[in-house]
Amino acid sequence: MFDALKVKNECVEWIRSFFEENGKGCNAVVGISGGKDSSVAAALCVEALGKDRVIGVLMPQGQQHDIDKAYMLVNHLGIKRYEVNIKDAVDGILNSLPKDLAITAQTVQNIPPRIRMSTLYAVSQSCNGRVCNTCNLSEDWVGYSTRYGDSVGDFSPMSNLTVTEVKQIGHLLGLPAELVEKVPIDGLCGKTDEENLGFTYAELDVYIRTGKIENETTKELIDRRHKANLFKLQLMPCFKPEF
Repeated sequence: MFDALKVKNECVEWIRSFFEENGKGCNAVVGISGGKDSSVAAALCVEALGKDRVIGVLMPQGQQHDIDKAYMLVNHLGIKRYEVNIKDAVDGILNSLPKDLAITAQTVQNIPPRIRMSTLYAVSQSCNGRVCNTCNLSEDWVGYSTRYGDSVGDFSPMSNLTVTEVKQIGHLLGLPAELVEKVPIDGLCGKTDEENLGFTYAELDVYIRTGKIENETTKELIDRRHKANLFKLQLMPCFKPEF
């Protein structure tokens, strides 16, 4: 059984220890989408550091249909916030790429999260901050993140917690249910996470924690995704010369 209270308390202490060792007096900088992950990450940082040391950064790309959820979160937590619209930056890159370059749909989809991470670090370096990674174990397991985009950060409180576990902690932290249970949408192609993945997080989480899964086709899909995307979780390979 997952003890949400125990894990939440341990995570809060871990965040405090991280800042004591890696940025005493620094602020936690969190990209805020209004989904469960950014909501829980920000709430954990508030409990660990106090709301005066947590900064939320909203980064719509033009018009964001659910930005009201992001504002709901920062207002609920009472944290300082900045809003940076990344549309011009994304358009600037796309419009500057060589015309004879065969730009793929995946290329277009991955530029915004990389711009968002650059934005987070710009804010962080300007306000004595440390960037919070908001990924969870379920997404990382199947590579559902953008390398050098939302997959990075200075500290990661939830990368060893499944979606199911993150939600339990979110409810325990007293976050609005509509944020914790918000249907996850990648914000890149307009589909839900589960539509893109081809299976549910519930199936994935059980498989991760117990190794059990009923559908063999789903098992093969998860295993294939996991193997193909392990490189995202590993350090960059480096050549080591022999002297």
